[in-house]
Amino acid sequence: MATFLYKLGRLAFRRRHFVALIWVALLTIAGVAAASAPAAGTTSFSIPGTEAQKAFDLLEQRFPGASADGATGRMVFKAPDGQKMTDPANKATVAKTVKQLGDGSEVVSVTDPFTTGAVSKDGTVAYTSVKYTLPGMELTDSTKDALEKAGDQARATGLTVDVGGDALQAESEPGAIGEAVGIAIAAVVLVITLGSLVAAGLPLLTAIIGVGIAGATIASLANALDLGDSTSTLALMIGLAVGIDYALFIVSRYRGELADGRDREEAAGRATGTAGSAVVFAGLTVVIALAGLAVVNVPMLTKMGLAASGTVVVAVLIALTLIPALLGYAGRKVQPAGRKSETNTSEANDQVEPSGSGSGRAELIAPNMGTRWARFVIRRPVAVLMLSVLGLGAIALPVTQLELGLPDDGSQPTSTTQRRAYDLLSEGFGPGFNGPLIAVYDARGTADPQAGVDKLAERIKSLKDVVTVAPAQFNKAGDTATITVIPDSKPSSTQTEDLVHAIRGQSADVKAETGATVLVTGTTAMNIDFSQKLNDALIPYLGLVVGLAFLLLILVFRSILVPLKAALGFLLSVLAALGAVVAVFQWGWLSGLLGVEETGPIMSMVPIFMVGVVFGLAMDYEVFLVTRMREAYVHGESPSNAVVTGFKHSARVVVAAAIIMMAVFGGFISSSESMIKLFGFGLAIAVFFDAFVVRMAIVPAVLALLGKRAWWLPKWLDRVLPNVDVEGEGLRALDDDNRPKDEDRELVQV
Repeated sequence: MATFLYKLGRLAFRRRHFVALIWVALLTIAGVAAASAPAAGTTSFSIPGTEAQKAFDLLEQRFPGASADGATGRMVFKAPDGQKMTDPANKATVAKTVKQLGDGSEVVSVTDPFTTGAVSKDGTVAYTSVKYTLPGMELTDSTKDALEKAGDQARATGLTVDVGGDALQAESEPGAIGEAVGIAIAAVVLVITLGSLVAAGLPLLTAIIGVGIAGATIASLANALDLGDSTSTLALMIGLAVGIDYALFIVSRYRGELADGRDREEAAGRATGTAGSAVVFAGLTVVIALAGLAVVNVPMLTKMGLAASGTVVVAVLIALTLIPALLGYAGRKVQPAGRKSETNTSEANDQVEPSGSGSGRAELIAPNMGTRWARFVIRRPVAVLMLSVLGLGAIALPVTQLELGLPDDGSQPTSTTQRRAYDLLSEGFGPGFNGPLIAVYDARGTADPQAGVDKLAERIKSLKDVVTVAPAQFNKAGDTATITVIPDSKPSSTQTEDLVHAIRGQSADVKAETGATVLVTGTTAMNIDFSQKLNDALIPYLGLVVGLAFLLLILVFRSILVPLKAALGFLLSVLAALGAVVAVFQWGWLSGLLGVEETGPIMSMVPIFMVGVVFGLAMDYEVFLVTRMREAYVHGESPSNAVVTGFKHSARVVVAAAIIMMAVFGGFISSSESMIKLFGFGLAIAVFFDAFVVRMAIVPAVLALLGKRAWWLPKWLDRVLPNVDVEGEGLRALDDDNRPKDEDRELVQV
C-alpha cells in the first residue's frame, strides 16, 4: 500500500498539470450536469415492511384517484376576541375563502367547516382542509401562491389565519452565515497550524473542489434518484470536514519530510505513501459506516448514507492525487517563512547526509506540547483513564431518558405559519387533532363489511385516550373502509404510541370474528413505525459496522487489542454525544444559546445516523494517530517511546483537524432546519469528545498500560493477514538504496 501510494504521489507531483486538468474537468462536467438536470421533484418517504406502509399501499390500490400521497393544507381561522366563527361576517369570509381555494386545477377537494363540524366547541376556531392531486414538493408555485393569497385576504378581514399541513413546506434558512463562519475558523486554524498561507489554502481549496464535484453530482441525480435537500446538505457537511482533514494530514507530513532533508518530489511521494495510507483506511472506515446504513432498509436513510460515502470517496481521491500535484505548484511556500531557508540548506545537505538521519537537530529542539502531554499521560495512565471514562460516562447519563420521534409542525419555530396553525388546532380541538390515526378495514371476502366496521369503531371508542372516532368511509367497491381516530394526546407522546398499538391489538380478534384485516396508518403511525424500525436495526447495524471496521483495523495495526480499544472508545464518545443531544434538544439545557426554539423527542434517525458518522470520524483520528505510533514501534522504539513519538508528530495535526471539523459541523447549528441543526451540534460535540478525550487521553493511557501487549497478534493470524504496510516499512528499502556506500561517503568527505 505505502509503496503504491508513494509512486502515485510522485507521479501526481511530476504530472501536476495533467492531474489538475483532470480534476478541473470533472468539476466542470459535474457543474454542467447539475445545471442541465431537471429540478428535483418530490422526496418520497417509505418504510418497507411496516404496517403503516402496508396500509398506505393498500389505500392507494383500493381508493384509486383519491391521491393518497397528495398534499394536504389546513387553513385555520380564529375569530377576534369577543367574536365567534359562526358570526355572519366571519362565516361569510370562510365561505368566500373555501370557494376561492376550490378553484385551483390541482385541488381535489375543499371542506366547509360549517358542514363538516370543523368548528371548536367554543366557536372561536374553525378550519378547512384542502386536498391536492400532487405531493407538496410537486405543487406548482401558482397553487401555493393561491393558498397563501386566500389566507392573506381572509386575514385582512380581522381573522387570525394560518396554514398547516404539507402543502406549504416550512421555509428554512440555510445557515449560510454559520457555515461561512465555520470555514473561516477552519482557515484560521490551518494558518496557525501550518504557519503558511499557501499551506493553509491547499486543504481548503481541495475540500471545496471535492464538495463542489460531489454536490453537483448529487444535484444532477436528485430528480432521477429522488434525493432530498437533507441528503445533499449532510453529504456536503461530512465531505467538507473530512476533505480538509485528509488534505491537512498529507500536507503536514509533506512538510515533515522536507524538514528531514528530502527533495520536494521525494517528500510528496513519502507523504502520500505514509499519511496517504492512513487516509485510505480512515476513509474506508467512514465509507463502511455510512454505506452500512443500507442495512436499515429505509430508502431515505440509504440514500443519505450512500451520498455521504460517495463524497468521502471523492475527498480521499483528491487527497491522494490533487494534493501532491498542488504541492508541486506551491514549491517551498508550504513551509513557514522562517523555515524556507532551512529547507534549502537541508536539500543541499541531503547530498552528504543520509536521508532521514535527523542530523541531531531534533534533539536540540524543546519537546512540543504533544510530546509533553504524552509523557504526562504515560506517567499517570490510571488517573487519566479513570477521569476520562467517568467524565464521559456522566455526560452520557441523559441517554437513559432518550425519547425518539419525528418532527412535525409542532417542532417548527413559532415564527412559521405551520407552527401557529398547529397551536391553533391544539387550542380549539385538542392536541391529538394534529395527529389523526387512520384505521384501515380490509373487508374483502367478508359477508357484512358494514357490520364489521361498525363493531371495529365501537372497539376503538372504548379504548383509552380516544377523543373522536369519525364514521367509516368506504371505497366504491365497498370492500375497504377507513376510520379516522383523534387521540387525546399530541402526536409525539407515548400515550398516542400506546393507542396505535392498542388499535392494532384489536386486529386478531376482528380477524377471528369477521375475517377482515385491520391496519393502522397515517403520519403519526408512520412516524411510530419508523422509530421502531430504526430501534430494531440499531444493534445489527452497530454489529455490522463495528465488526467490519474491527477487521479492517486489525489489518492496519496488526493487533487485536488496539482495534478493540478503538471500538470501546468510540462507544464512549458516541454515548456522551447522544447524552449532550438529549440534554440540549430534549431537556432544553443551553437551548437559548444554540437557538433551539422547541424541545421534545429526538429525531428517530439521529442515534443510528450519529453512530455511523461518528464511528467513521472516530476511526479517522484513531488511524492517523496510532499509525504513527505503530510506525515508530515497527522501526524499533519501545512501546512507551512509540506513544510519545506518535504524539510528537501527530497530536498537533489531530487537534487542528478536530477543531476544523467541529467548526464545519458547528456552522450548521445556525440552520433553522431542526434536523440539520441537531446533526450539526451532535457531530460537533461528538468530535470534541472523541478527539480531545478518547484519542488524546484514553488512547495513550491504555497503550501505556498495555505496553508490548498492545501490538500482540496471534502468529497464525499474522501469517494469514496480507501485509498492507500502512506504516511505510517498505519505504525504508528506498532509504537503504539511496544511502551512500562507504566508498562514496569517503569521496564526498574528501
